[in-house]
Amino acid sequence: MSKRIILITGANKGLGFETARQLAREGHTVLVAARDAAKAEKAVAELAREGLQAEAVTLDVDDAASIARAVAQVGERHGKLDTLINNAGVALEGWGVQASQTPLDTWRAIFETNVFGLVAVTQAFLPLVRNSEAGRIVNVSSIMGSLTLHADPTSPIYDFKSAAYDSSKAAVNQYTIHLAHELRATPIKVNSAHPGWVKTDLGGEGAPMEIVDGAKTSVWLATLPDDGPTGGFFHMRDRLPW
Repeated sequence: MSKRIILITGANKGLGFETARQLAREGHTVLVAARDAAKAEKAVAELAREGLQAEAVTLDVDDAASIARAVAQVGERHGKLDTLINNAGVALEGWGVQASQTPLDTWRAIFETNVFGLVAVTQAFLPLVRNSEAGRIVNVSSIMGSLTLHADPTSPIYDFKSAAYDSSKAAVNQYTIHLAHELRATPIKVNSAHPGWVKTDLGGEGAPMEIVDGAKTSVWLATLPDDGPTGGFFHMRDRLPW
């Protein structure tokens, strides 16, 4: 695929930063978005030390004014956005907290970023994605959002439950399906990505996957060819059950 303009939310560290690194290595114009301007600039500087070019964008997915400023910046500078990767997210529950005991404030805070922030960013940037000849939207989800696997006593996640976080990712998956359906007659493809259990701040040092591998699913979906899938949920090019 030709070189693309790609914006990644929450790209100053972890999976977002590694995704930015891999896409920059492929020669794409990568927009490193972070809620803190200094952190975005620091990430861009780190990529520059590796000989990779990127641009910093200040973008707080929980702040409508911040989103609007970011859209204006990208629009003025590039006039379009080829790929939006909704990577920013939070996990605020301790593992093992019972669903009946998860405070409502925790539910609201998780959904504010993982769902409402993702939807707000997508809606705001969609006009620029429509300007692309081959727009792509990647929603970074999680296998923890799979209703099928959570309900299956034989699945590997059956006994690992975090009600608010898992529900937020299920909502992301549902949004992916609906947006892909809405855009089915356009060149835009919308998919959910499960990075895997990765050694990040969220995944912890005990995770089995290295961060370089965790970014691969988003990188693939960000650069899908014209005959690639839309409206799917993937990990390492394999479909996952909803």
